[in-house]
Formats: sequence, C-alpha cells, structure tokens
Amino acid sequence: MVRLACAAMQWRATRLGSLGKSQTLVQNRSLTTNSPFLNISEEVQQAVAERRPVVALESTIYTHGFPYPANLALASRLESLVRVNGGVPATIGILDGIARVGMGADELMRLVSTVGSPNLRKVSRRDFGFVLGQRGIDGKALHGGTTISATMILANLAGIRIFATGGLGGVHRGVEETMDVSADLTELGRTPVAVVSSGCKSFLDIPRTLEYLETQGVAVATFADGREGSVDFPAFYTRDSGVKSPMVLRDEEEAATIVHAHMALGLQSGLHFANPIPEEHSIPFAQMETAIAQALNEAKAAGEKGAAITPIILAKIKEITGDQSVAANKSLVEANVIRGTKLAAALQKLEIEGVEKT
Repeated sequence: MVRLACAAMQWRATRLGSLGKSQTLVQNRSLTTNSPFLNISEEVQQAVAERRPVVALESTIYTHGFPYPANLALASRLESLVRVNGGVPATIGILDGIARVGMGADELMRLVSTVGSPNLRKVSRRDFGFVLGQRGIDGKALHGGTTISATMILANLAGIRIFATGGLGGVHRGVEETMDVSADLTELGRTPVAVVSSGCKSFLDIPRTLEYLETQGVAVATFADGREGSVDFPAFYTRDSGVKSPMVLRDEEEAATIVHAHMALGLQSGLHFANPIPEEHSIPFAQMETAIAQALNEAKAAGEKGAAITPIILAKIKEITGDQSVAANKSLVEANVIRGTKLAAALQKLEIEGVEKT
C-alpha cells in the first residue's frame, strides 16, 4: 500500500511538472493574444516553446544611454552577437504603449529614434501603469526603454530565464540620508531571472549593495575570467572594486548548474552573475575614484540629490576619461551578451539531458 502511494505521488509530481511547463506556455500565449498591454513576438514564443536558448536584452541602454543612430548600431550588434553564439535575442521595450518582448528591426528602429522625445520614458516596475495605461488618451501613445527591473518582469512573463545587460543598479553612497536604492535590487529579490552584468558602477556603495542583495535572497557570483582564487566583485568600468565577490564561477557551464537547481526548486528570487569588463578596456580603479570624487563634489555644490546625481557623475566620468569610458561601455555589454548567450545554451543542454533521463 505504501509502495502504491509512493508511486502515485511520484507520477503526480512528474505529471504536475509537465503540466506546469505546458501551462506556462498557454499562459504566455494567452497574455500575448488577449492582453492589450503585452506582445511577445512569434519568434520568442516559438523559441521558448522549443526550449531554445533565449536571451533578454534591455532597451534603456539605447533610449537613455546612447544617441541615435549609435544606439541603433549597438542594438543590432548585440542582437547579432546573440544569434552568432547560438541564441535567440529578445529585445524588450515599450512601443506605442505596448510592452514588447522581442522587437522586429522596424520596431527597434522606431523606438531608438525617439531619443529626446517627451513621449519617451525610462520604465521601471512602478512606471508600467502610467506608460501603458495612457495609450489612447488624448491620442497619446508613449514609448519606453525598460530598465533592469522592468526587463526582468517582462522576460519572466515570456518564460525567459537569462538576461544580459550592462551594469546593475545598487545602493547609492549616502543612502542613510537619501534612501536611494535601485529597484533593480528588489526586483532581483522577487523575480526568477538570472542577470549577467558587469557589476555596479563604482560610484555606488558596493558593500551595501551586496549586503542588500543577500537580504533579498539573491544568489551573487562573479566569473573568474581566467583568474585563480578569490576575485573582486567588478565595478563596471573596472575589474577591481576592493570588495571580494561572495562566490566565484569558473565558466558558463558551472553557472548553468546553479540556475538549473535554483529554478528546479521553484524559488521566486533571481540570480546575479557578474562578468568583469574585458581586461584591455578596464579603467584603473584609482582613476575612476578620482572622477567620482570630483563629480560628487560638483553635484553636492549644485544641490543635486538622489537620482539627479547619477547623470552628473556619468557626465563627469566621460569628461575625465574621454572616449575611454565609451569604448569600455560597449566592450563590457558585448562581453556580457556573449557570456549570457553561452549561459543560456549551457542551461538548455542541462535541461535536455534532464528530460532524456526521466
């Protein structure tokens, strides 16, 4: 009797697992066809259904990071890097008041060409209702570049588990006065997507950022990138931050085993894998600290606080480092997209092997 009960429980668990996968796909199709606010491209839907490696790409780097048409060139470049490395790109953004997961070339061009327009917004979790809900009001249809937070939400709705981006938001210096903590961190605590980035920009409080992620239950590790022993959690433009990474990964295959186990347990938190900027483009830590100190002093003198400080710091970094920071920015995001695609492929292989063994 006990044996029969155990067998029944095992069959039920297996059956529920397969039903869960198909149900997710049905939900995604339902969202795509029935929701006026979300469109998942046919290519992305098919790739997810066929369990091919899909990599989510955010759009604020294009809408709020680079001018047109340089942003379009970068968008095309990153999508091609995903395809060359065996994956399917899913660029995520908001066009005409509709959240889109997977954008065609014409849609992407329309979005990135709106840089500077009053109808273009930077969209985080809190902004979805405002940007999507105003479609059709007074003939207005808003566009939006999705941040890490917003991109994670939409990627998860589409069944995408790997997301490659540039830099992670974090806890700002002086947080005890400003309470300025990026929504990226809380999103990682509640949305099951693995994010590959080059860590936090060094003007953030990296120790407090890592502490916050730990409190949120987010798994954090850094790719060794050929180094032995412990390594620093990267600081975006530089490989070093003076803060040791909680965990170190040898390669994408090792990262995939972690994602696989994490997702198999049904955990509803995300993962963050830091990928250091390629060594040839890394800016010395001391040089970055000098630029940041100058920028913080200028921002303080101007009376700027909170989110308004960030563009001042970025402008000062660009002024001090010149084209070096621009080249570094492109280099690191390309490296992250390649790493993320290889991770997605390694995860696909693990999942296929798991299905074949059952």
